[in-house]
Amino acid sequence: MALSGKSTRETIARVSGRRLHRITLIALFLHMPEEIQWPTKRIVLDTNIVMDMLHFQDKRTTWLKNAITRRHVLCFSDAACFAELERVAAYPEFQLDNARQDALLAHYADFIVKCDVGTGQAPILPRCRDADDQKFLELAARCKAEMLVTRDKQLLRLARYRHNPPPFAIVTAEEAEKLVQLSAEYPASTV
Repeated sequence: MALSGKSTRETIARVSGRRLHRITLIALFLHMPEEIQWPTKRIVLDTNIVMDMLHFQDKRTTWLKNAITRRHVLCFSDAACFAELERVAAYPEFQLDNARQDALLAHYADFIVKCDVGTGQAPILPRCRDADDQKFLELAARCKAEMLVTRDKQLLRLARYRHNPPPFAIVTAEEAEKLVQLSAEYPASTV
Protein backbone atom coordinates (compact mmCIF):
# COMPACT_ATOMS: atom_id res chain seq x y z
CA MET A 1 0.00 0.00 0.00
CA ALA A 2 1.51 3.30 -1.10
CA LEU A 3 1.51 6.35 1.12
CA SER A 4 0.25 9.66 -0.22
CA GLY A 5 2.77 12.43 -0.63
CA LYS A 6 1.25 14.49 2.16
CA SER A 7 1.32 11.75 4.80
CA THR A 8 4.86 10.76 3.81
CA ARG A 9 6.04 14.36 4.23
CA GLU A 10 4.25 14.57 7.59
CA THR A 11 5.87 11.30 8.73
CA ILE A 12 9.32 12.48 7.64
CA ALA A 13 8.79 15.82 9.41
CA ARG A 14 7.73 14.04 12.63
CA VAL A 15 10.67 11.62 12.52
CA SER A 16 13.11 14.39 11.60
CA GLY A 17 11.73 16.52 14.42
CA ARG A 18 12.29 13.69 16.91
CA ARG A 19 15.79 13.11 15.59
CA LEU A 20 16.54 16.80 15.81
CA HIS A 21 15.16 16.83 19.34
CA ARG A 22 17.33 13.81 20.29
CA ILE A 23 20.39 15.39 18.69
CA THR A 24 19.72 18.63 20.57
CA LEU A 25 19.34 16.75 23.85
CA ILE A 26 22.53 14.78 23.25
CA ALA A 27 24.42 17.97 22.37
CA LEU A 28 23.13 19.66 25.51
CA PHE A 29 24.08 16.64 27.62
CA LEU A 30 27.60 16.56 26.19
CA HIS A 31 28.09 20.21 27.09
CA MET A 32 26.60 19.98 30.59
CA PRO A 33 29.84 19.79 32.57
CA GLU A 34 30.96 23.11 31.12
CA GLU A 35 27.60 24.81 31.61
CA ILE A 36 26.58 23.53 35.03
CA GLN A 37 28.69 24.45 38.02
CA TRP A 38 28.31 21.73 40.61
CA PRO A 39 28.92 22.86 44.17
CA THR A 40 32.47 21.84 44.99
CA LYS A 41 33.83 21.61 48.52
CA ARG A 42 37.55 21.56 49.24
CA ILE A 43 38.48 18.93 51.81
CA VAL A 44 41.41 17.12 53.38
CA LEU A 45 41.07 13.55 54.64
CA ASP A 46 43.23 12.17 57.38
CA THR A 47 44.72 8.70 56.95
CA ASN A 48 42.07 6.98 59.09
CA ILE A 49 39.28 8.28 56.84
CA VAL A 50 41.16 7.23 53.70
CA MET A 51 41.60 3.71 55.10
CA ASP A 52 37.93 3.61 56.16
CA MET A 53 36.91 4.64 52.66
CA LEU A 54 39.28 2.62 50.47
CA HIS A 55 40.22 -0.42 52.54
CA PHE A 56 37.38 -1.06 54.96
CA GLN A 57 34.70 0.44 52.69
CA ASP A 58 32.99 1.85 55.76
CA LYS A 59 29.38 2.80 54.99
CA ARG A 60 29.91 6.15 56.74
CA THR A 61 32.36 7.11 53.98
CA THR A 62 30.47 5.73 50.95
CA TRP A 63 28.89 9.12 50.25
CA LEU A 64 32.35 10.70 50.42
CA LYS A 65 33.88 8.30 47.92
CA ASN A 66 31.00 8.92 45.51
CA ALA A 67 31.20 12.70 45.96
CA ILE A 68 34.96 12.64 45.29
CA THR A 69 34.53 10.39 42.26
CA ARG A 70 31.93 12.76 40.81
CA ARG A 71 34.10 15.80 41.64
CA HIS A 72 31.47 17.35 43.89
CA VAL A 73 34.26 17.36 46.45
CA LEU A 74 37.93 18.07 45.79
CA CYS A 75 40.25 16.10 48.02
CA PHE A 76 43.72 17.54 48.65
CA SER A 77 46.89 15.77 49.74
CA ASP A 78 50.62 16.34 49.75
CA ALA A 79 53.78 14.26 49.85
CA ALA A 80 53.83 13.96 53.67
CA CYS A 81 50.21 12.81 53.92
CA PHE A 82 50.68 10.39 51.03
CA ALA A 83 53.80 8.96 52.67
CA GLU A 84 51.85 8.39 55.89
CA LEU A 85 49.14 6.52 53.98
CA GLU A 86 51.82 4.42 52.30
CA ARG A 87 53.34 3.58 55.71
CA VAL A 88 49.96 2.79 57.31
CA ALA A 89 48.82 0.61 54.39
CA ALA A 90 51.86 -1.58 55.03
CA TYR A 91 50.87 -2.31 58.67
CA PRO A 92 50.50 -6.08 59.13
CA GLU A 93 47.10 -5.74 60.86
CA PHE A 94 45.56 -4.57 57.56
CA GLN A 95 46.76 -7.74 55.80
CA LEU A 96 47.40 -5.95 52.52
CA ASP A 97 49.95 -7.62 50.27
CA ASN A 98 52.11 -5.43 48.04
CA ALA A 99 49.68 -5.58 45.12
CA ARG A 100 46.70 -4.50 47.27
CA GLN A 101 48.78 -1.74 48.89
CA ASP A 102 49.75 -0.47 45.44
CA ALA A 103 46.11 -0.61 44.29
CA LEU A 104 44.93 1.34 47.35
CA LEU A 105 47.62 3.99 46.87
CA ALA A 106 46.91 4.23 43.13
CA HIS A 107 43.18 4.66 43.79
CA TYR A 108 43.93 7.41 46.31
CA ALA A 109 46.39 9.10 43.92
CA ASP A 110 43.74 9.09 41.18
CA PHE A 111 41.35 11.33 43.07
CA ILE A 112 43.55 13.67 45.06
CA VAL A 113 44.65 17.14 44.06
CA LYS A 114 48.30 17.63 44.95
CA CYS A 115 48.94 20.65 47.16
CA ASP A 116 52.57 20.58 48.19
CA VAL A 117 54.30 23.20 50.30
CA GLY A 118 54.22 26.62 48.66
CA THR A 119 56.07 29.84 49.21
CA GLY A 120 53.25 31.81 50.87
CA GLN A 121 53.07 32.51 54.57
CA ALA A 122 51.19 29.81 56.45
CA PRO A 123 48.40 30.93 58.79
CA ILE A 124 48.85 30.52 62.52
CA LEU A 125 47.24 27.22 63.47
CA PRO A 126 46.49 25.49 66.75
CA ARG A 127 49.08 22.86 67.71
CA CYS A 128 47.92 19.28 67.76
CA ARG A 129 49.20 17.12 70.62
CA ASP A 130 50.15 14.44 68.11
CA ALA A 131 52.85 16.02 65.96
CA ASP A 132 52.10 13.51 63.18
CA ASP A 133 48.62 15.04 62.78
CA GLN A 134 49.87 18.63 62.44
CA LYS A 135 50.55 18.01 58.75
CA PHE A 136 46.81 17.60 58.09
CA LEU A 137 46.09 20.98 59.67
CA GLU A 138 48.85 22.61 57.65
CA LEU A 139 47.65 20.97 54.43
CA ALA A 140 44.04 22.07 55.01
CA ALA A 141 45.18 25.66 55.63
CA ARG A 142 47.57 25.68 52.67
CA CYS A 143 44.99 24.43 50.14
CA LYS A 144 42.23 26.61 51.65
CA ALA A 145 40.11 23.58 52.49
CA GLU A 146 36.66 24.11 53.91
CA MET A 147 37.01 21.08 56.13
CA LEU A 148 39.37 18.46 57.49
CA VAL A 149 37.56 15.12 57.75
CA THR A 150 38.86 12.90 60.54
CA ARG A 151 37.90 10.57 63.34
CA ASP A 152 41.02 11.38 65.35
CA LYS A 153 39.90 12.64 68.79
CA GLN A 154 42.82 15.02 69.20
CA LEU A 155 42.14 16.67 65.85
CA LEU A 156 38.40 16.84 66.57
CA ARG A 157 39.17 18.52 69.91
CA LEU A 158 40.91 21.34 68.01
CA ALA A 159 37.61 22.16 66.30
CA ARG A 160 36.49 23.64 69.63
CA TYR A 161 39.73 25.54 70.14
CA ARG A 162 38.72 29.14 70.83
CA HIS A 163 42.06 30.92 71.30
CA ASN A 164 43.34 30.28 67.80
CA PRO A 165 40.64 28.46 65.81
CA PRO A 166 41.59 26.82 62.51
CA PRO A 167 40.30 28.57 59.36
CA PHE A 168 38.35 25.43 58.38
CA ALA A 169 35.96 22.98 60.00
CA ILE A 170 37.35 19.81 61.61
CA VAL A 171 34.62 17.20 61.36
CA THR A 172 33.78 13.51 61.29
CA ALA A 173 32.63 11.86 58.06
CA GLU A 174 29.02 12.01 59.28
CA GLU A 175 29.27 15.74 60.04
CA ALA A 176 30.97 16.36 56.70
CA GLU A 177 28.07 14.75 54.86
CA LYS A 178 25.68 17.20 56.49
CA LEU A 179 27.94 20.15 55.67
CA VAL A 180 28.40 19.11 52.06
CA GLN A 181 24.64 18.47 51.71
CA LEU A 182 24.89 16.52 48.49
CA SER A 183 22.53 13.66 49.20
CA ALA A 184 19.30 15.60 48.60
CA GLU A 185 20.30 18.03 45.86
CA TYR A 186 22.86 15.87 44.02
CA PRO A 187 22.54 12.19 44.88
CA ALA A 188 26.22 11.41 45.40
CA SER A 189 25.31 9.03 48.20
CA THR A 190 23.71 6.62 45.72
CA VAL A 191 25.56 4.63 43.11
